[in-house]
Amino acid sequence: MTIKDLNNYLFEIKRRDNPNFPEHALVPVKHSDKTANGLEKAIVAFLHAEGWQAERIKNTGRYVDESYTYVNVMGQLRKAGTGRYIKGTGTNGSADLSATIKGRSVKVEVKINKDRQSEAQRKYQADIERAGGVYVIAKDFETWHGWYLEFIGNNL
Repeated sequence: MTIKDLNNYLFEIKRRDNPNFPEHALVPVKHSDKTANGLEKAIVAFLHAEGWQAERIKNTGRYVDESYTYVNVMGQLRKAGTGRYIKGTGTNGSADLSATIKGRSVKVEVKINKDRQSEAQRKYQADIERAGGVYVIAKDFETWHGWYLEFIGNNL
């Protein structure tokens, strides 16, 4: 299934689920697999459409704004200071997506173009696989969908 096929598939589901809604008023589905963000959203949307649980995991920490505003001698409002990121509480190397498919825990790491796994991500993969979970690296939707079909076929 290509990304275009996915968009058509999701649009057909939207049409089926909203039979009384005029077709011209339905917003077309436009997923892309050209960016990591787009591929993550496409995989999660597909898994939800198939009836599985899936969610994106973000472990970037959070930004704390330590700036302040003041009025200078000319009466102008100014901003000074900066902010900083504080470490997240998640596990280092966590996969981008977590899903449950056919009762199995599946972790999906999205890597676009020349992006490669870090050492923490390789350790996380080993931990997941040692615990009996499934870990897959997705580089584009079509290849990931091929893996999905094989996984579903092997876990009937």
